[in-house]
Amino acid sequence: MAWTTLVGAEALGSRLGQPDVAIVDCRFLLNDTAWGEREYRQAHIPGAAYAHLDRDLSGQKTGRNGRHPLPDPTALRQVLGRLGIGPAMQVVAYDQESAMYASRLWWLLRWMGHQQVAVLDGGFAAWQQLGGPTRAGEEHVVPHVFDGTPDVAMVASLEEVGEIVAGAGGRRLLDARAPERFRGDVEPLDAAAGHIPGAVNHFFRENIDADGRFRPADTLRRQLLNRLGDTPPDRVIAYCGSGVTACHNLLALEHAGLPGGRLYPGSWSEWSADQGRPIATGD
Repeated sequence: MAWTTLVGAEALGSRLGQPDVAIVDCRFLLNDTAWGEREYRQAHIPGAAYAHLDRDLSGQKTGRNGRHPLPDPTALRQVLGRLGIGPAMQVVAYDQESAMYASRLWWLLRWMGHQQVAVLDGGFAAWQQLGGPTRAGEEHVVPHVFDGTPDVAMVASLEEVGEIVAGAGGRRLLDARAPERFRGDVEPLDAAAGHIPGAVNHFFRENIDADGRFRPADTLRRQLLNRLGDTPPDRVIAYCGSGVTACHNLLALEHAGLPGGRLYPGSWSEWSADQGRPIATGD
């Protein structure tokens, strides 16, 4: 049986070392972009390759397309093949504990047509708590040919978001940032404070407990339906600061049995880069 949303540390341990399982370490810190790679070299799950958010899981920045634009599909195919991901392989992505970065790889793989991908629930911290084995240094990962194709239906464009703000109904913008950033009380990273008009806030950390594990699917379903109101899940467009933690909300929706949401990749960092676009503040 394929894992397509979350997998526990014990279940992963039962398949460790199998040739049809590719493990990818996505640990990262926005304020220290070399931290994850250093941690990987010190200790990682045996067999795991390392994927860097900026180099591997994001595309070229122009200053107006957001802080973590989507990678070029051709370049992404090469990255995924280098990470040891081939057709029909089970992929498991993990990060330090919250799935903040692992969910980005989860979404990218699904965007490229690879459904057999899951996030390690609780991340590397859960693996260590279980007493799972670790290795230091680099891994010799056997490269594969990855030939997936992007699913354009999974992405919402800047133009579509603009149409929603202008009054085109039937869709819901779901903002994954912390409430103080959504309200516009603070903005530590982007050009302006606030949110896209009409959006509702669901801070991605509400999806997880104090240990970084996802809440039960029925709990997530209640929380998310409360945010979405009468909007069907396939009419949801997720965004955040730069298109990373929005993937966390999309993973939570999928795990809760509410599939079909889409990603606005440019997110707030793209929207706020143009001073002519409308901005809302408050709740």
